[in-house]
Amino acid sequence: MVSRTVSTVRLRGHTLRLHSSPGPTGSTEPPFVLIHGIGMSHRYLDRLHTELTATADTYAVDLPGFGPNPAPGPTLSVEDYAAVLLDLLAEAGAAPCILVGHSMGAQIVTAAALRDPARVRGVVLIGPVVDRRRRSVWRQAAALGHDSLRELPSANIIVLTDYVRTGLRWYLKALRPMMEYRLEAAIRAVECPVLVLRGSRDPVAREPWCRELAEAAPHGSFTEIPGQPHVAQQGAPGAVADAIRVFLAGHRSGVGDHSGPEPEHPTS
Repeated sequence: MVSRTVSTVRLRGHTLRLHSSPGPTGSTEPPFVLIHGIGMSHRYLDRLHTELTATADTYAVDLPGFGPNPAPGPTLSVEDYAAVLLDLLAEAGAAPCILVGHSMGAQIVTAAALRDPARVRGVVLIGPVVDRRRRSVWRQAAALGHDSLRELPSANIIVLTDYVRTGLRWYLKALRPMMEYRLEAAIRAVECPVLVLRGSRDPVAREPWCRELAEAAPHGSFTEIPGQPHVAQQGAPGAVADAIRVFLAGHRSGVGDHSGPEPEHPTS
């Protein structure tokens, strides 16, 4: 059983929660930091959290306004979330690290890597949003509805209950910055290695969009988890963790050029 410590932290006037698990004794691998998407919390990252702890110290963050955290008064931009995340990493001593973001979390980890490159050794974007060809609230809502038909019941339960806990008011406040953030432009300036990862049945983060992001990143790679929808880390946490490890090992050994074929990863 993986041990976890939960800390409540106040930074920049906002409340965050940090869920921490130690990796193997003596590990020199950089820690993983997991960032959830809009309306969500650490809970749908729990299975991936457990898998990654086999390699290194692993942290999952509940951002301001999400999970049990009170909603801030003003609307926060993607860059605001990135700033408070970086402050949290500094306080926890969790940098330099590998940032792993799902959905809107992919925007936040990208913004963090741009804001303070020295604290970020690699970035993993799982199911990144928002596809520039589908930058419409209604199209995103339709894709999420479609995706819910493909998700595991456990994923749908977590998503629904987290959405209810977040509340409509704060969800809508966070929605506008998410829709306005141009990930396709930001990713071009990220200096560290970037892995863009999607489930092969994800109707939200479609293949052309994800490949475009991987090709735009100076050191980008792309891979798919076969048979998985948007919340790939819930249905196939082992395969997602393996894909991340393969990606990081490739960059350590000087391979993993985004122009080459991406590795095959088993399902779990």
